[in-house]
Amino acid sequence: MAASAFLYAHKVWVHSSNSEILYQISSNVRATHSHFRSPRNDDSFDASISQASIHQPLTNSTGDYCVAMEPSSNNSYDLIVVGSGPAGQKAAICAAKLRKKVAVIERKRTIGGVCVHTGTIPSKTFREAILYLSGLRQRAFYGRGYALKENICMPDLIFRSDAVMAREIEVIKAQLRRNRVTVFEGNARFLDPHTMEVASDDGFTMLRANNFVIACGTRPAHDAQIPIDGKRIFDSDQVHDLQELPRELIVVGAGIIGLEYASMFAALGVKVTLLDQRPTLLDFADREIVESLCFQLRQLGTVFRLGEKVVSVGFDEQRDRVFASLESGKKVHAAGLLYAVGRQANSDQLNLEAVALVPDGRGKLIVDENFQTAIPHIYAAGDVIGFPALASTSMEQGRLASCHIFGVSGNIPPNLIPYGVYTIPEISMVGATEEQLTRDKIGYETGIARYAELAKGQMLGDDQGFLKLIFDPDSLKLLGVHIIGDRASEIVHIGQAVLALGGTIEYFRDTVFNYPTLAEAFKVAALDGLNKL
Repeated sequence: MAASAFLYAHKVWVHSSNSEILYQISSNVRATHSHFRSPRNDDSFDASISQASIHQPLTNSTGDYCVAMEPSSNNSYDLIVVGSGPAGQKAAICAAKLRKKVAVIERKRTIGGVCVHTGTIPSKTFREAILYLSGLRQRAFYGRGYALKENICMPDLIFRSDAVMAREIEVIKAQLRRNRVTVFEGNARFLDPHTMEVASDDGFTMLRANNFVIACGTRPAHDAQIPIDGKRIFDSDQVHDLQELPRELIVVGAGIIGLEYASMFAALGVKVTLLDQRPTLLDFADREIVESLCFQLRQLGTVFRLGEKVVSVGFDEQRDRVFASLESGKKVHAAGLLYAVGRQANSDQLNLEAVALVPDGRGKLIVDENFQTAIPHIYAAGDVIGFPALASTSMEQGRLASCHIFGVSGNIPPNLIPYGVYTIPEISMVGATEEQLTRDKIGYETGIARYAELAKGQMLGDDQGFLKLIFDPDSLKLLGVHIIGDRASEIVHIGQAVLALGGTIEYFRDTVFNYPTLAEAFKVAALDGLNKL
């Protein structure tokens, strides 16, 4: 119910734009219900007040009235989805295609979620702008000093991101509108297991639903000891708000986000120092791939300090530089610092206590194989449930959550999820790694195709990339595909299709690939593997 409140000496008048009914509230009821707030206040009212206490009839002759907050039938849904990121979009659209009445709740002016506004779309577009303007891909032909633009600045890089983001927002809005999904903009919170309140600039809207999908996403995790100011010390959401490129950069956190931004800034000629308390990078990836990534980043001037714990971060005013003090006694200085240590789920904003859901320390929700939480009618999908926290997997999680809610079968084979890490160079993989197979005592053989041996690789100027196939030496069944290099995340799906069908590497040997292409690497790698038998 969108509401506007007008205060007089002893009474409050609340006007509902939906029902066009005027309610009168006496001062003693206002004292009892002090949880009710004006539209401009960010504090939500107390969810412990029962529904009965806030929708009593308003015909009392004494003049003491209560606010009628009971949702109308128009605000009752088969499914409410909290969040409009990849998981939320697909959950809502899937349910709508099953002829269900669906609503999506998203914060003001953030349709598309973190993915569109501060995450996947802007960061990957930022990466493409860097590759284009820096001329990195062409340096194999025109020399190490080649660049399309000499003095690259932040507006050059953000211009492209802004254009793509605007277009993507319109695409998402059109998809939701076309599927007749109702969108509410505002901050959502549970009042009871079947009721949500949406607080917006216009007031409050009360919604009820039979089922919920929580796809509220995450935000950068902050440490109280790290003085993030958004200028010299910033998180990954604030990269696009920087006024200028730092000459040197410390990146704290060598997870996927930290590595991606470290490689992007390194490609721009920024001197990057990467800090992480873990001794290894990307422990879910093939070790040979990770070693190649480290080698190529070192070629760009990146310094790795792994196994080093950051104990404090500050600003040296005399030197006008940021510093990070390490537990080992070292101190690292730079012009800027990117803090990229994990993500905090936004579930803490949903008043989960009202539905008895308990998240973990980072706000992540625990779900089963059907993305169902401990509360049977409440599901969760996307980054809010943790690893792998990829846009691609989130989309499928959201769709499958809706399928399960409404009795449609579906599942994600866990060994067939492709991973894309958009570092420079790009990494992608699907299936088992050598380390996993060794640990499980499963015999295997490998076949490798190096980009330097491919005509297309030479045309693109990528002489460091390679594709690795892992297969069973007896049955020749494909077990895994691992790629580092240009367009890795595009061509990995060829291997994914063969894995899904239980195919062998003989398929690659016997298939005609367009020439010259990077896809040809599958044939070269298959032949290399077969030659080892």
